[in-house]
Amino acid sequence: MSEIKQLTLPVTGMTCANCVASVERNLKKLGGVQTAVVNLSSERATVDFDPAAIGLPDLVARVQRAGYGIASGEADLIIKRLSDDNDARRLEKALHNLEGVLEAQVALATERVRVRYVPTVVSQAEIRTAVSRAGFEAVELGGEVEDAEARARQQEIENQRRLLLIGLFFTIPLFFFSMGRDLGLLGMWAHGNWALWLMLALATPVQFYVGWQYYIGAFKALRNGSANMDVLIAMGSSVAYLYSLPITFGWLAGHVYFETAAVIITLIRLGKFLEARAKGRTSEAIKKLMGLRAKTARVVREGAELEVPVDEVRVGDLVLVRPGEKIPVDGVIVDGRSAVDESMLTGESLPVEKGPGDPLIGATLNKLGLLRFEATKVGKETALAQIVRLVEEAQGSKAPIQKLVDQISAVFVPVVIVVALLTFSGWWFFGPPLPVEAEINTFTRALINMVAVLVIACPCAMGLATPTAVMVGTGKGAELGVLFRSSEALERAGRIDVVVLDKTGTITRGQPAVTDIRTADSGPWAGDELLRLAASVERGSEHPLGEAIWAEATTRNLALVDLTGFQAEAGYGVSADVDGQRVAVGNLRMMEKHGFALNGFEQDVARLQSEAKTAMLVAVDGQVRGVIAVADTLKDGSREAIDALHGIGLKVAMITGDNRKTAEAIARQVGVDTVLAEVLPEGKADEIKKLQSLDGRRSTAHVVAMVGDGVNDAPALAQADVGIAIGTGTDVAMATAPVTLISGDLRGVTRTILLSRKTLRTIHQNLFWAFFYNVILIPAAALGFLNPMLAAGAMAFSSVFVVSNSLRLRRTKIS
Repeated sequence: MSEIKQLTLPVTGMTCANCVASVERNLKKLGGVQTAVVNLSSERATVDFDPAAIGLPDLVARVQRAGYGIASGEADLIIKRLSDDNDARRLEKALHNLEGVLEAQVALATERVRVRYVPTVVSQAEIRTAVSRAGFEAVELGGEVEDAEARARQQEIENQRRLLLIGLFFTIPLFFFSMGRDLGLLGMWAHGNWALWLMLALATPVQFYVGWQYYIGAFKALRNGSANMDVLIAMGSSVAYLYSLPITFGWLAGHVYFETAAVIITLIRLGKFLEARAKGRTSEAIKKLMGLRAKTARVVREGAELEVPVDEVRVGDLVLVRPGEKIPVDGVIVDGRSAVDESMLTGESLPVEKGPGDPLIGATLNKLGLLRFEATKVGKETALAQIVRLVEEAQGSKAPIQKLVDQISAVFVPVVIVVALLTFSGWWFFGPPLPVEAEINTFTRALINMVAVLVIACPCAMGLATPTAVMVGTGKGAELGVLFRSSEALERAGRIDVVVLDKTGTITRGQPAVTDIRTADSGPWAGDELLRLAASVERGSEHPLGEAIWAEATTRNLALVDLTGFQAEAGYGVSADVDGQRVAVGNLRMMEKHGFALNGFEQDVARLQSEAKTAMLVAVDGQVRGVIAVADTLKDGSREAIDALHGIGLKVAMITGDNRKTAEAIARQVGVDTVLAEVLPEGKADEIKKLQSLDGRRSTAHVVAMVGDGVNDAPALAQADVGIAIGTGTDVAMATAPVTLISGDLRGVTRTILLSRKTLRTIHQNLFWAFFYNVILIPAAALGFLNPMLAAGAMAFSSVFVVSNSLRLRRTKIS
């Protein structure tokens, strides 16, 4: 089997959790589909599939067969260098071969091409690149590229608004006329036969034009072997409308319920319109992030300055940024110095000083000087694009709590239909007798109560309870510089009770400096010679302690020499041949492991370690000749961050490979509860596992978060219940961790946990409302306490309440 591929499709027409289940089920029926996850709030389907078995057209066709649509964009381009029909066919073929393109039509006479595409799969910039690769030049019509998916969603909202206005135009006069007639406010003239025909004329456009979408949705749902909200609305409104027809035609005597049918459809249409608008606001954080990107870039090509669209910047281009301008793409400064405002991505308010060799992040703001930099990452590879992708993936994933909701939603509508039929039977056959002067009969009473049950049931609120809160929560996180890789991480972070912090690079700066060099008072190892040998061995090291020794030697302008036979022992030290001598630089355990003579330096080691310094012993040909002490400094805010974690009731542990004395000295400075010292890299995951396990003192296991930034932390990040990577660390740590702090500020851990707790609380509130609403009001409707019109209103606004409650998270202050 070929490599599994993932695509995200923007789905239109979904209204409730049953729609989600229907799309998922249909996609999973396709041979080659591994997983399909559909999110109601973001209205997207994420599909993992085998590209050798199926392709995008198969996925699109399957979604459409299920009765839903795919949001698509259209690009209208003028093509230069299009000479004949062969060129037109070649260009069409090239565009059809581009994944994400649904349709491409080239008009040779007008030298234009119209492309219909899936905006989550391919962008207009990639379409223009494909045109260029085919040997042509594309000129875009209509100015700035727009967000095709957002446009499709907006069109959907506008369509809802148009149908709502039409519904209101017919329903309001129908409702007031009907109510006035029933209450005797209009006199006998309103009880003529013509009044019934007038009400029929007003109700019919609402039933079959404004409500037509519900019939289509119900038909497609039933065809696919499922039942959704559309089925309930279509059944409830149709029963009221169809029952009124024979009375209007004079075939039966009784009361008509045209206004009930119209009000049901119009109120639900109103609810759906408000819900669609509110759902649009849940993704505002993503839109805000995407809006940060610069539109153009000033590049130097062939000695000339050119202003080009940011999508046309290439890796290796020399880019100029003037003071006050946005940095268009990621890169490395070649010339110039400035302060750069990175607050829009990291949440850090202070500008960062930048100079030659320093990295730049696209979408940040150049404050002071002129910068020339080389573009290193463009398009989908930039930090901003990766952040947007991570947030979108998290918003599209399903939280564990959602699985229970999905199971209930799968049987919810069929159960409601059964309850409605039982309600009808109960009231018709076993209902209390009606008063003699009653205007309705037992059949009508049973019918009205059945309609109330059908209309009051709301699977939408259950379906939206979790994903809307997750969307707002992950978006809020991105604004605070916290990236959640999945909604599971967002949910689980709220249950953390122990936070384990890696020392180097997390609590401390990870950039230690040499503080002491102790050698014998005389001999060849005195002065700088020992440092020169140690630095020669450490020159190729990536370990912060080794880098500190090498940096000190460089500062002293010592002449380092080439080495041979380099060997690294993880958790111990390094050794190599230098100037014909075997030089080892490492900790006390390394010296004892190899049996090197310590020559009394163990006393110096003990003294330096008591001062929170790391002592590196230097052995030459099996004899320890001196000690080099290296100390790391605390990061700004580490103490405050740990105090904040204590303030929200968490235990804090520190894990390090350093000796216990050094570790405890650092622990005293920052106030951690537990010190896990002298832990080798491969042992960090085991220490996390011990914290997670039950012991005799606790009835429940700890939920442990691991915070780190290095390659050594990757196994521990994976083992922890929630791994949190410091964004200034390596890519491996970020890839392993479910949560990433974009800045290196440890205070982001507290923000992560507080945001997760508040998001969880919102989810619980939403679910309580959704279940409480249905559990209380469905029996109330079945017992005859609810008029169908009131039921429709309650149903319409239940989902609006859930979305609005989730939106409150946007205004929540998280310090």
